[in-house]
Amino acid sequence: SRQKMKKPVVGIIMGSDSDLPVMQQAADVLDEFGITYEIKITSAHRTPDVMSSYSKNAYKRGIKVIIAGAGGAAHLPGMSAAYSPIPVIGVPIESKALKGLDSLLSIVQMPYGVPVATVSINNAKNAALLAAKILAASNKTILEKVIKFQNKIKKESMDKNKKIKRKK
Repeated sequence: SRQKMKKPVVGIIMGSDSDLPVMQQAADVLDEFGITYEIKITSAHRTPDVMSSYSKNAYKRGIKVIIAGAGGAAHLPGMSAAYSPIPVIGVPIESKALKGLDSLLSIVQMPYGVPVATVSINNAKNAALLAAKILAASNKTILEKVIKFQNKIKKESMDKNKKIKRKK
């Protein structure tokens, strides 16, 4: 199933191409799950009209979840959520000045009525896994892949016990 053939169901957005190395991790996880996505750069500050239009209209094009990465003032996830009726998952990107704490607090401290699910700093992989779980609630194929993934990480964790025992 080639990514281009099916309509995207997840939108990955970020404020700048400097966020791409982190946000690419979300795309890689979605690829593993066979979940279609689109990637766009749209800044809450430099292109607010593009950001608002994208966030207002994504669901009309079949997008079911938005993953928004941002660093520093990190307004993109919150502003996207302000416009969007679908779930937004925020990925705080590490900043040079404050090591991403500024990004984390900007994204997580949302007022009532405008929720943003927030993952840990630079953890776009977990954002993609959360998107997969949101989609799994209404898609049996994705649900089965999530269960398979959980069994895989359980096995990997259990296998670490075997390695510990051998070292004695």
